[in-house]
Amino acid sequence: MNAALRTGSDKAGRVALSPLEDTSTFADRAYAALKEVIVSLNIYGQDQEVRLDERQLASDLGVSRTPVREAMAQLEREGFVRSVPRRGIYVVRKTKREVIEMITAWAALESMAARLITENAGDDDISSLRTMFSTFENGELHARLDEYSEVNIEFHQTIIRMSRNSVLIALAENLFTHMRMIRMRTIGEKDRADRSIHDHMHIIKALEARDTARAEELVRTHALGLAEHVAKYADYLD
Repeated sequence: MNAALRTGSDKAGRVALSPLEDTSTFADRAYAALKEVIVSLNIYGQDQEVRLDERQLASDLGVSRTPVREAMAQLEREGFVRSVPRRGIYVVRKTKREVIEMITAWAALESMAARLITENAGDDDISSLRTMFSTFENGELHARLDEYSEVNIEFHQTIIRMSRNSVLIALAENLFTHMRMIRMRTIGEKDRADRSIHDHMHIIKALEARDTARAEELVRTHALGLAEHVAKYADYLD
């Protein structure tokens, strides 16, 4: 922290503080770092439980164990980790039922976002959605599935942001972080990537046409299609 003691004839001994460059606490930074790691673990792509070593994490982050504990407490409240007495802290794998419920809730939020986009968003904002998929033409999709997975996730997050409804955005944020983890697994299953890009282009056309009812329906149907896929094929969640 930068601090300087400045004195003057009229204000002797006045302490002037320069603005902090980083106002986050160690706990805030530990939380952000741990959440990023957890989301990137592809937890549904492995069978074994992932146990987190608090002491090792503190050492890796270069902080004491206190901010790590505070970060873990926040992550547990958000449903990303669970503390097991005398065993440790584990990354949470949602059950099939929990995943389907999350997707169903997301379908409601995103379809409302689509409605708001048709009513309020600018043409340039909507057209920017189309550019996300320009690099996946000419049959290159399967060769770049990991990259497409990230674009797919960004597409759905952008739909939410473009609603410009701060309450809707806040409700969706934590929910989608959980969904991001399951999407990493499902996008490569049963040709879902091909169907996904097909659905997205129809959604974009409906948004561009300001066809509110169709945009809502397409977004909702697309999301619930993922729920149906999970119900039918995601036995690894049980």
